[in-house]
Amino acid sequence: MQTIGSSILDIGTSKWNADAAPQECLSSSIPSHMMLPAVANPAEFCRTNFSVEKGKDYDQDIKFFKGTTTLAFKFQGGVVVSVDSRATQGPYIASQSVKKVIEINPFLLGTMAGGAADCQFWERDLGRQCRLYELRNKERISVAAASKLLCNTMYAYRGYGLSMGTMVTGWDKTGPQLYYVDNDATRIHGDLFSVGSGSTYAYGVLDNHYRYDLTVEEAIELGKRAILHATHRDAYSGGINNVYHVGENGWTKVWSNDTTEMYYNYYPLTKAVEDGQEEKMEL
Repeated sequence: MQTIGSSILDIGTSKWNADAAPQECLSSSIPSHMMLPAVANPAEFCRTNFSVEKGKDYDQDIKFFKGTTTLAFKFQGGVVVSVDSRATQGPYIASQSVKKVIEINPFLLGTMAGGAADCQFWERDLGRQCRLYELRNKERISVAAASKLLCNTMYAYRGYGLSMGTMVTGWDKTGPQLYYVDNDATRIHGDLFSVGSGSTYAYGVLDNHYRYDLTVEEAIELGKRAILHATHRDAYSGGINNVYHVGENGWTKVWSNDTTEMYYNYYPLTKAVEDGQEEKMEL
C-alpha cells in the first residue's frame, strides 16, 4: 500500500507543479493514515474535482456553493450575536439544525460561515489554545489575543483550501470586543459585521436601525429581525434563528425559534391572505 507524502498538500495551489510525476507525492517510507483515491492519477483527480485556491476555477466537477447568514454587533450593553441554522450545497439543503455559534469558552463566542467542517474544527482548536493560555498565564485570554491566535492559524494554512468567514467576540478587561477573521488571515476589529450569502439583506436592516445606545431588549430584537429578513430573501439561509447576548458575566443564549414561525408572528396578515381569508393588508 502506498502512503501520501507531504508534497501532496500543495495540490491545486501555486506551489503545485502539474508536470511533475505523481510519484513525487508518494513515499512508502513516510507513515500516514491518509489513503489515496483509487484512480490512476490521484493528484490530477484531486485537482480536477476540488477547488482549493480562492479566485481560481479549474472547471472541477464538484463545486462547493455555500450559504448562510451570521451577524454580530456591539452596543452599550455588550454584544449581540444572531445566526441562522441552514447548511446548503447549492440548491441542496443538507441540514436545518446546524449550530453556527461555537461556544469557545464562557466568555468567548465564534460564528461559522463558509465550510462547516473548517469552521467547527479550527474554532474548537481555538478553544484549546485559549485554555492553554489560561493555564500558562493564570488569567483569561483577551478577545484580541484569541482572534489573533485564529488569524495566525489561518495564515499558516493560506492557499490550502480552507473556507472560513468567522467572527470572534466576547467580553474581557477592555469590555465587549468584536473581530472578523477569515481563511485569508484577514483580521478586522469593528462594531458591526454580517457574514454569509444573506449578509446584504441583514445589512439593510442593521444599517437602518442600529445605534450604539440600544437597550438589551432592542438589540436582541434587532438581531432577530435582521436574520428573519435575510432568511426570507436568501434561499441559502433559513432554519432556526439562534441569538446570544454577551455581557460582563459571559454569554447567554437568549432566543431560538424557527424563522418561518417568526415571519408569520411578525406579519400575521400575510398568513391570513395565504390561507385564503378575505383580509387586506394595511400598508
